[in-house]
Amino acid sequence: MRPPAEADILAPSFPGLARWVNVATLRMDKQLGRPVLVEFWDFCRVNSLRTIPYLQAWHERYADAGLRVVGIHASGFEASNDVDAVRAAVERLGITYPVLIDAELKAAESYGIEGWPSRYLWDKGSRLFDVHFGEGAYAETELAIQELLEIEREPVAPIRPEDEPGILLPAQSADQPGAYSGPYEAGGVWAVLSGSGTVRANGHEIAVTHPGCYPLIEHPHHTAGVLELDVPDGVRCEAVCFTPGIVPPPPLDAL
Repeated sequence: MRPPAEADILAPSFPGLARWVNVATLRMDKQLGRPVLVEFWDFCRVNSLRTIPYLQAWHERYADAGLRVVGIHASGFEASNDVDAVRAAVERLGITYPVLIDAELKAAESYGIEGWPSRYLWDKGSRLFDVHFGEGAYAETELAIQELLEIEREPVAPIRPEDEPGILLPAQSADQPGAYSGPYEAGGVWAVLSGSGTVRANGHEIAVTHPGCYPLIEHPHHTAGVLELDVPDGVRCEAVCFTPGIVPPPPLDAL
């Protein structure tokens, strides 16, 4: 989404004395002359996990052309609030672009983010050029990057069917706090887990070895179901989350 033409929004500075991964340190005022893509994320939020492959692909595609990709990790869960856990997650998820660990949420406050992920594209003069909240709009963001870099190429192909540009998705169930069991409608079910042990979701076992957001159930399309989640001693569940799915195909007798 482009900001209003009359808007002249300058990029906030990165917090001083911030801890970084994959780079010694960065200053926003030293990025003048290059576009900068900033995304706020949390490794315990499934919506953030689903955008990381696109951020990584843009970093690999456009870094040599001048794009700077910066991930700002702003925790929304206790399980993702540990600095060492963030560093481990960055390595586990294969992230190679710079990541600022916003443990005190100073960057999140300066940006005024309202959710995860929040994506901001700044032009070569550090002025806001494009913004998007939540999943999606991947092609739009990449085309905006190309516009700033004066490059034309085919955008990264959609990773999931629900990432197709312009697709309309049924609303999934709202996220639930704690170890939720009950009815839902979604394309997938995830849980924010920490500790060590094995949880059971509808009879399937999921080993918990590190804090993070774990997939419990994946459907090929939007599906109504009932979750039966068993969390043993030694494992903590902070939330159960739901991801969107495409509209199911019509029954054969309707064709």
